[in-house]
Amino acid sequence: HGVLTSVRSPVLVIGEDTWATVRYGEQVDAFGRLQVAEGADLAAVLVASGPPTVTKPAGMVKRGVDEVRQGLQEAASGLAPAERALVPALVDGDDARMPDQVAADFTTTGLTHLLAVSGSNLTLVLGFVLFVARWCRVRAHGLLLVGLVAVVFFVMLARPQPSVLRAAAMGVVALGGLAAGGRRRGARVLCVAVVGLLLVDPWLARSAGFLLSTLATAGILLLVPSWKAALSGWLPSWLAEAIAVPTAAQLVCTPAIAVISGQVSLVAVAANLLAGPAVGPATVLGLLSGLVAIVSAPLGRLGGHLAGVPAGWIVWVAEHAARMRGASMSWPVGALPIIGLCVGCLLMVAGMPALLRRRPTFLAVAGLMVVLVIRPVGILGWPPTGWVMVMCDVGQGDGLVLNAGHGAAVIVDTGPDPPKMAACLDRLEVRAVPLVVLTHFHADHVDGLPAVLSAEKVSEIEVSPTDVPPAGAAAVRHWAAGAGVPVTAAVVGEHRRVGDLRWTVLGPLRVESGADSAWDGDGSTANNASVVMLVKVHGVTLLLGGDAEPEEQTDILDTDAGLAVDVLKVPHHGSARQDPDFLAASGAPLALISVGADNDYGHPASQTLALLRRLGAHVYRTDLDGDIAVVKVAGQLSVLTAK
Repeated sequence: HGVLTSVRSPVLVIGEDTWATVRYGEQVDAFGRLQVAEGADLAAVLVASGPPTVTKPAGMVKRGVDEVRQGLQEAASGLAPAERALVPALVDGDDARMPDQVAADFTTTGLTHLLAVSGSNLTLVLGFVLFVARWCRVRAHGLLLVGLVAVVFFVMLARPQPSVLRAAAMGVVALGGLAAGGRRRGARVLCVAVVGLLLVDPWLARSAGFLLSTLATAGILLLVPSWKAALSGWLPSWLAEAIAVPTAAQLVCTPAIAVISGQVSLVAVAANLLAGPAVGPATVLGLLSGLVAIVSAPLGRLGGHLAGVPAGWIVWVAEHAARMRGASMSWPVGALPIIGLCVGCLLMVAGMPALLRRRPTFLAVAGLMVVLVIRPVGILGWPPTGWVMVMCDVGQGDGLVLNAGHGAAVIVDTGPDPPKMAACLDRLEVRAVPLVVLTHFHADHVDGLPAVLSAEKVSEIEVSPTDVPPAGAAAVRHWAAGAGVPVTAAVVGEHRRVGDLRWTVLGPLRVESGADSAWDGDGSTANNASVVMLVKVHGVTLLLGGDAEPEEQTDILDTDAGLAVDVLKVPHHGSARQDPDFLAASGAPLALISVGADNDYGHPASQTLALLRRLGAHVYRTDLDGDIAVVKVAGQLSVLTAK
C-alpha cells in the first residue's frame, strides 16, 4: 500500500533461465510471489514472474572473483564428470555438478568434508600462499598482511555465507594453533573463535556443520601434537602428521556423526589417509588453473588436467572404499548407544599414544582393521540358510530383497538411504539383480536406488505407472539412464517369473493420465499408486502392499483376487490408514512392518498393531528387530531377525 521497506535477508529466487546470467555482486530488480521458506537459513522464497533487471553492476573485486570461479569451471571442463565436479569443490565448495552416486560414496567413506567449504580448504590455500610469500622473502608483518588478504580472497571466492565464514574462522584457528605449538594457546584461540561466532550468529548452535568443524579443530589442536611425536619415532615427520591429522579429526567426530547419520564409517580413517596426500595438490593446482584460465583458456585447461590427476585418485579411493563389505555400519541413536560410543572413543584416545609408539603393535592392529573391513565377521549365521525374503532395516522406508536363487535377487524398493541398502545387499551376498521394482516414487522407497545401480548388476527397473511425485519419477529415470538400465511400467494382471520367483501385479488399478501436471502434492495420491504384488517362491506366498492406503486396498478387494498368503508386508509402514477387510483377507500368520525408529509419523499405529494381533498375526518390525528374514527349511516357515 505504497510503503517501501528495505531489508537485508537471504531469499531464494526461483526463476527462468535468464536468472542464470546474473553475476555475483550485481544488484537486480525483480517481481514475483513471496512464499514462506522452510528452515531458519532463509527469510522467504521468491517465485519470479519474469527476467531480472540489473540496476547496479558488481564491483571490480567481486567481478574479479567471479572470473576466477568461471575460470576454474573452464579449466576443469575437460575432465571426467566426477573430477570435473571435485576440482571446483576442493577450491570453492561448488559441488553442484557432483554425480549422485559419487557423492554417496564420499558420505560412506567419510570424505564428505572435501565436497564443501571447510577449514581444511582454507588451511591449504593459506599455507600455499604463505609458502610463496616466504619464498619471495616476505617476513614478519608482511606475512600477516598476506595471510589476511588470502583469507579475504578465499571467503570471497567461496561466497561469504555463514558456513564459509565459519570454515574460515576454524581454518585460521587450526593453522594458528598448530603454528603456536601449544595446546593451551590453541585451545584458548578455539574457545574465543567459537564464542565469537556464536555471538555473531547464535543459530550456529543448531548447526551440525559448526559442531563437526569445532570438534575436528579441537581434535587436531589437542591430539595431533602428541600423536605425531609418537609416530615420528619410527616414521618420517610428514607421514606421521598425515596419519595423525585425519585420525584425530575422524575419531573425535565419530559420535557426532553417528547421532547425525545413524551410521559409523569403518573406512573413514583409512580413506582419509589414502586421499589426504592428494587433496593439497588438487586444491592448489585447481586454484592456479582457475587464475591462469582468466589469461589463457588452453593453459587453464592444461592446469585443470594436472589437477584432475590427484582429484581422480581421491574419487578412486572413495569409490573403492565404499564398495568394501563393512564400509559402514548402522548405529542406534539412543542415549545409551551414543554414550557407549563416546566412551569407546575416549578409551581409544587414551590408548592411542602408546599404540602409535610401538611399530609392531600398530601395524598388527592396522592390518586387523583392514581385514575386518574387507571381510567383516558380520552377523553370525547371516544370511540364514533357506531365506526367502529379507526386509532390510533401511530406516523409515521400504527395502525388500526376494531370493531368486544362485546369488540373484529381485529388489522391491530401495529405501531412503543408499549406504544402508547397499550394506544389506552385502550382508545377503547378492551378486546380481535381474529386476528392481519401485512401488511408487516417494523418497523413502527410491532414494537408495543409486547404491543398488552402482553396487549390483541390475538388468531392469519396473516402476509405478503413475509418475507421482514428479520429482521422484524424474530422479529415478535420471539414475536409470546414467546406469544404462531400462525402465518399464508395471501393468495390473501381469505375471512374471525370475529364477525361483513368480508374481502377479494386483495394483494400482487406477492409473491417472497426466499425473505429472495434475499432482497437487497429496501424499495419498502417490501411496495409492503403489505396485502391489502377490509373490510365490518355494511354496511360500507373500503379499507386498507398498504404501497402498484404503482406497487402493478396497479396489484390489473388489477384484476378488485371492489374497490369502503366508506373509504380509503391511502397507504404508503400518500406518492407521488401513482397510481392515484387506488385512483380514490376507489371513497371514506373519506380518512384517518396515519402519524407522522414533519416526515423526507415528508409524506403526497402535490400532493397526492391535488389529493384526486380533487377526492372529505375529508382528515383526525393523525398528525393533533390524533386518528380518523369512526362512523356509525342511518345509517349515520361520522368521529370523538380525537382533
